[in-house]
Amino acid sequence: MVDATALEYIWRGRALLGEGPLWCPERGAAGQLLFVDILGSRLYAHDPTSGETHGWTLDEACCWLAPRADGDGFVAGLRSRLVHLRLGGMGPEIVDSLLTPDEPTGNRFNDGGCDAAGRLWFGSMDAAAERPSGALYRLDARGLARVDDGYRVANGPAISPDGATLYHSDTPRGVIYAFDIDGNGELSGKREHIRFHATRGFPDGMICDREGGLWVAHWDGGRISRFLPDGRLDETLTLPASRVTSCTFGGADLDHLYITTAAVDRDDEVDAGGLFRCRPGVRGLAPGRLA
Repeated sequence: MVDATALEYIWRGRALLGEGPLWCPERGAAGQLLFVDILGSRLYAHDPTSGETHGWTLDEACCWLAPRADGDGFVAGLRSRLVHLRLGGMGPEIVDSLLTPDEPTGNRFNDGGCDAAGRLWFGSMDAAAERPSGALYRLDARGLARVDDGYRVANGPAISPDGATLYHSDTPRGVIYAFDIDGNGELSGKREHIRFHATRGFPDGMICDREGGLWVAHWDGGRISRFLPDGRLDETLTLPASRVTSCTFGGADLDHLYITTAAVDRDDEVDAGGLFRCRPGVRGLAPGRLA
């Protein structure tokens, strides 16, 4: 069980829209936690050993980072395109532009991550969060494929430990969907897995642990919840910020849960936009790398 008293406030910044936490074990002395501020067009690296957090301003907002299997930096999802990004001592460097998917005017990319098979899954959204113009994409050795449509704000995705289930949410609708994944990365069996009620906020970023539990950030709900594989609520951790955006496992044993939040439209919340950490009592999975 999560010990709420052990929640650590490890970066007292005010990210407008903190998102995309990614554990990078090869960075620093013992690994670093990267995360972004989408609305602030910032990229951050938190070093747990020193407790320091460094930040860089970007020319174009970054929504997520996915490590490359060849070790040469990351594939980064910017607002409208995918790029090859390196992060060295002088800060981020865009090496090359990779893809510019055909998205409706007014859309941007939002959330993404790799599975253990080296496939990248990422979503798009209407920047105003009004039109169902967003989609879910898959990028693998075969190229880019648009695999689902109709999202106002696509969030997640998360992959079960056995690689057989993909979870993905449409935040304003308050629904987390589940899909079956076959050996070729094809999706089927889309179904409503969890529906949030207004008192719980809305499902945002999420991650699976090694036992199959699904940890979900509650936008406007001020909490992180763990759901069992059958969709039942297992436990909840309350945070001192209402707009909880995403979470990921990190640390040498992947036994820490890092949590991002947002300060946008929350001037009355002194802790909004900060980075938090706790020990959830379970271990996570190593982040996938794009093959």
